[in-house]
This record gives sequence, structure tokens and C-alpha cells, in this order.
Amino acid sequence: MTPQNELRLLPWSGPDGKPCYLSTDDNGGYMSRLADNIEAAQLGMATDLLERAAEVLGDQNVGRDDLRLMLTEVTRALRDVVRVAASRGHLLAVSELQS
Repeated sequence: MTPQNELRLLPWSGPDGKPCYLSTDDNGGYMSRLADNIEAAQLGMATDLLERAAEVLGDQNVGRDDLRLMLTEVTRALRDVVRVAASRGHLLAVSELQS
């Protein structure tokens, strides 16, 4: 198993909202691949949402409820992207230490 400082932050939270971590020596294992795939999906959805948000903001007739919904979706996507960035940044830092 990996040392404590090399745990991978997973792209989902536990039932109580706390972060989940993966400890493994197998970067190509099932859980690592699952996390990679979910991260890729989250980043793809955030990219699509960014385009939709730009369209909504450009619409002069958009209502308050639509803006609120878009802001809620953007907030969720941003939370996911920040988690992915933190996880990948930590993985890069650990990788550099091992080099």
C-alpha cells in the first residue's frame, strides 16, 4: 500500500460529504481507472456547462430562475474541477518526489 502522503483524492465524496482517498500500489487498477474515467467525465461536463453558461449569460431575456439554476450547476462543476485539480496536483508532486 502507498504511504499516507501518497493517498489519491478520489473524485467523489463519502455519504457524509467527507473526501475519499485511494491507497494502492497499482495505478492501473480498477479503482484508479474508475477515478480517472470519472475525472474525465467531470471535466468534460464542466466544459459543456461553460459553453451553456456563456449562452445563458448572453441571453438578454433569461429569467432569474434560469440564472439561479445555471449558477447552481456551475458551482457544482467548479467544485468537481477543483477536486480533480487538487488530486492531480498532488499526484504530480508525489511523482516528482519519487523521481
